[in-house]
Amino acid sequence: MASRAFFVSDIHIQSPADEKCILFRRFLDACVNLKPNFLFLVGDIFDLWVADRDYFVSTYADVIESIRRLKSLGTEIYYFEGNHDLDLKLFWQEQLEVKVFENPAYFDLQGRTVRVEHGDQMDPDDKGYLFLRWLLRTPPGRGLGRHLPDPAVKWVGEKASHASRDYTSSVKTVTPAQVKDRFLSHIGRAYSDKAFDVLVAGHVHVADDVTVIRDEKTIRAFNLGTWIKEPLVLDLSEAEMRLRKVTELL
Repeated sequence: MASRAFFVSDIHIQSPADEKCILFRRFLDACVNLKPNFLFLVGDIFDLWVADRDYFVSTYADVIESIRRLKSLGTEIYYFEGNHDLDLKLFWQEQLEVKVFENPAYFDLQGRTVRVEHGDQMDPDDKGYLFLRWLLRTPPGRGLGRHLPDPAVKWVGEKASHASRDYTSSVKTVTPAQVKDRFLSHIGRAYSDKAFDVLVAGHVHVADDVTVIRDEKTIRAFNLGTWIKEPLVLDLSEAEMRLRKVTELL
């Protein structure tokens, strides 16, 4: 049976009034009619979300309701943690029944093996970030996020969010060409770990659609970019694989 999957990442929703949040809700409403079999949220959907804090759950109640509605109609939804949305299982998996992933995962879609990941582990030389990523997922790191008062979590999160964005723009994404080169290197390393037909990632805020040949097989790799620059969705079906402007689907 033919199926259809949508992939989005790096929306960086900052508030319910954020234009990106409004557009995301319009996209979710459009999905009700488009009826995709799968929706992949590939990290950094929110500029900040930690655990099951009441602050985030109440602030984004309308988004949550749209997610619930889409799930009730049969769309399978998967959420990959980014570097701005952390410790998601407590709410998204245990309460919303949205499967959460902390690391890359593989899916069989239309007979293709698809590797999906946020992309924040692409650069093995980025020791500082990889250490921070590990630290935030240790029991003490999770404990801080779960038990600090809401105002403290919000303040620390906003500072970390700004620092992460500054770091990403000044260090990781020096030029789009360098980002694309690192993406190509990552494709090779990831394929060596486990073969796939399609790779989908985000994180670096540079949209890309790459075709490479490995073991005499054609591999497609997509970076989803960021909604801060241009809201895109990867539309993957038996008939096509392409990055589309979100507005095309509304």
